[in-house]
Amino acid sequence: MNAPATAELPVVVIGAGPVGLAAAAHLVDRGLEPLVLEAGSTAGPSVREWSHVRLFSTWDEVVDPAAEKLLAPTGWVKPEAGAYPTGGDWAELYLQPLADVLGDRIRYGAAVTGVSRAGRDRIVDADRDTQPFVVQYETVDGRELRVLARTVIDASGTWSTPGPAGGSGLPALGEKAAADRISYRVPDLKDPAVRARYAGRRTAVIGSGASAFTALVSLADLAGADGGAGTHATWILRRGISGSTFGGGEADQLPARGALGLAAKAAVDGGHADAVTGFRTEAVERSGDGRLILVGEDGRRLDPVDEIIVLTGFRPDLSFLAELRLALDERLQAPVALAPLIDPNQHSCGTVRPHGVNELSHPEEGVYLVGMKSYGRAPTFLAMTGYEQVRSIAAALTGDREAAERVELTLPETGVCGGAGLFDEPEAAGQAGGGCCAAPTTLTIGRAPAPSGC
Repeated sequence: MNAPATAELPVVVIGAGPVGLAAAAHLVDRGLEPLVLEAGSTAGPSVREWSHVRLFSTWDEVVDPAAEKLLAPTGWVKPEAGAYPTGGDWAELYLQPLADVLGDRIRYGAAVTGVSRAGRDRIVDADRDTQPFVVQYETVDGRELRVLARTVIDASGTWSTPGPAGGSGLPALGEKAAADRISYRVPDLKDPAVRARYAGRRTAVIGSGASAFTALVSLADLAGADGGAGTHATWILRRGISGSTFGGGEADQLPARGALGLAAKAAVDGGHADAVTGFRTEAVERSGDGRLILVGEDGRRLDPVDEIIVLTGFRPDLSFLAELRLALDERLQAPVALAPLIDPNQHSCGTVRPHGVNELSHPEEGVYLVGMKSYGRAPTFLAMTGYEQVRSIAAALTGDREAAERVELTLPETGVCGGAGLFDEPEAAGQAGGGCCAAPTTLTIGRAPAPSGC
């Protein structure tokens, strides 16, 4: 392959979601040319799939500064800073206008299927670092194309690979066969067809995070609405219920997140949901009438339900990066230098330490996983973190190491104490209370780790 000089090639960004578009904006701001490859037909296609869900963060926290600078000449006006957008608002009022400004720098309908070095597979060392990247993608009409790149920034996220119902991390036995009754998304109960699916029925909700809270609250609201009589949820938790199960409540620095946790607790306390704790799903079976029965690893069999909503988090799709030399943590599948800073098994207060280009680098120089993809299986990502990541990377690509390493960010305290690993232990769950996160604090992230107070 006769490749042009690497410096003349674009920086390929995979994904036109919030962080991918922010990456493009920062690259343009630095005088670099991005090429964004997006599998969908619009900006933020994954965000649009949860358009009915309201964010925890305000507009002021989900608009990237470089993107706002790029939008300003068009007359774009940022929505009210303190308001909370829905996913639909975020996509229509910010992501799509930003994508429109980037114009031909975005190729839609381009699903990336592989990334490698030109003429070098994973095992070849010779002249590896001098070769450009080859990014292979497939168009909506089935054509296979390639583009050369000087750098690859993977902002493809994790939305396409949700976690399964199975407690082992594998799909439960029978889970695939019951796919017609299982969803892996928060239901939009304003949609008549979706509403009819859950109204008056029993639904198992598997998961313990914000998405599970949202589903529980939505089902509780449906139970009290016209036509919703008989709607009931069975909430399946792999751990026990403790003082911090429902988040930080009024102490959460993201007030909307705290309010959601309190609303989920009210749904349980009000009898709209029964909680089943310490239950790890082994199998999904069908009863004689076609309903579903969850079977636990300990042999417990739950009462039949009509539907199952699985909200057990997400994981990165690394298949198309198989020819690259990545250094990923064996547990989180996040970059090895970043993983200790975000590991939910270790960080009891969700402390986010400074991280940028250094923590996001790999043995394969010039490739970066950013945004949700960079967090692997860790669930604590915020959009502001992703914006700071790509700011640092763009600075490094232009040789401005001082700016790249000056990672400055102020993040809200999570309001949640105890890592997920601790909560798997019943005795640890019983000891967890308000703890160090009971009072609201703000973490200021700079060159040195800020004291967590834990």
